[in-house]
Amino acid sequence: MRLVPFVIGFLFLLLAACRKEEQPSVLLPESDEYVLRIPAGFPAPDIPADNTLTKSRVALGRQLFYDPVLSADNTRSCASCHAAYLAFSDSTAVSFGIENRPGTRNAPTLANVAYQKKLLREGGVPTLEMQILVPIQEHNEFDFNILLVAERLSRMPDYVAQAEKAYGRAPDAFVITRSIAAFERTMLSGDAPYDQFVFQGKSNALSSSEKRGLDLFQSERLNCSKCHEGFLFTNQEFTNNGLYEVYPDTGRIRLTGQESDRAVFKVPSLRNIALTAPYMHDGSLLTLEAVIDHYQTGGKPHPNKSPLLKPFVLAPQERADLLAFLGSLTDQKFITNPEFRL
Repeated sequence: MRLVPFVIGFLFLLLAACRKEEQPSVLLPESDEYVLRIPAGFPAPDIPADNTLTKSRVALGRQLFYDPVLSADNTRSCASCHAAYLAFSDSTAVSFGIENRPGTRNAPTLANVAYQKKLLREGGVPTLEMQILVPIQEHNEFDFNILLVAERLSRMPDYVAQAEKAYGRAPDAFVITRSIAAFERTMLSGDAPYDQFVFQGKSNALSSSEKRGLDLFQSERLNCSKCHEGFLFTNQEFTNNGLYEVYPDTGRIRLTGQESDRAVFKVPSLRNIALTAPYMHDGSLLTLEAVIDHYQTGGKPHPNKSPLLKPFVLAPQERADLLAFLGSLTDQKFITNPEFRL
C-alpha cells in the first residue's frame, strides 16, 4: 500500500466528514445482540462506542467484506486478498488489485485484528474503521471512492434495508466503514494447540517436540519472544530485522520523516504463521525454513537493525522442534469457522 502522509491526512478528513452526521439513536432489539466469544487467556478487545457489535452489523460487514462492489470495476473484494483458509491472508508476495495491478506489501492476516493498534506496516492508521478506506481509495487495490461506493449501494435495495436495520441510516460512508470493522472484530483466533496447552490447561495439547520448540522460542539464545510476545505474538512495535542492507520500501519513515524509522516495519503476529506464507513485509521469504535461515545469520547490516538480532546455530533436532512449535500456532477452528464465511 502506498501510504504517504498526505493520504493519511485525507483519511482523517474523510472520517471526520463521516462523523458530522452523528449516528442516530437506534433502540436495537435484544435479539440483535452479538455476543463476542473471547478465547481463554485473551482480554476483551476495545469496541468503539459508536460501533458496538450487533448481529445485523456483523452480517452487513461480512456481506460487504466478500462483495466486489467496493472496487471500481466490481472485480475485487476484501476477501480477494484475505482468504479464510489462509487465516485471512494471501498466498502471493503482494496482492493484486483491479486490472491485475500489483500491490506493494504482503497482505497480513486479519486474525485478532480487533486488538491491533497503529494499523498497516508503518502504523499510519489508528482504527479499523479508518483502515477500510485505504484499499478502497488505493490505486493498486480497489481504485474507488467511498462516496461512490455509498452511491452504488444506495441503489441496491438489500443493502439499503440492511443498513437501516444495522445503523438506522442509508448505506453511507459511516455504515460501510463501521460494518466491515464490526465483522473484522469478530475474527478472534485463540484455539490453536498452543492455546489449549497454555490457556486451557491441556497438558497433552503439545507434543514433546512442540514443547521443546516453545522453550527455544522463549529462550534468550534466540530472542524470538522479545518481539513476538504475549497472546498476540507481537509487541506491536516497529523495527528493522536486517532483511536487506538497502530497502526498496522505505517503511515507516514515509509516515514520520525520521531517519530512525527508515526501513522500519511493524512486528507481525505469528498466529497461524504456518498458513500465511510468503513472509516479511514484501513476501520475499517463501517458507518458514527460509525465515529461520535469515534469523540464524543475525540479519544483514542496517543502521536501524534491532539490537536483539544476533546470529545463532540450531542443531537439526532443534530446528525441527522450532518449526513444530510454530505449527502449533495454527487454529483450525478459526480457518473453518462458518461465521467468517459468506
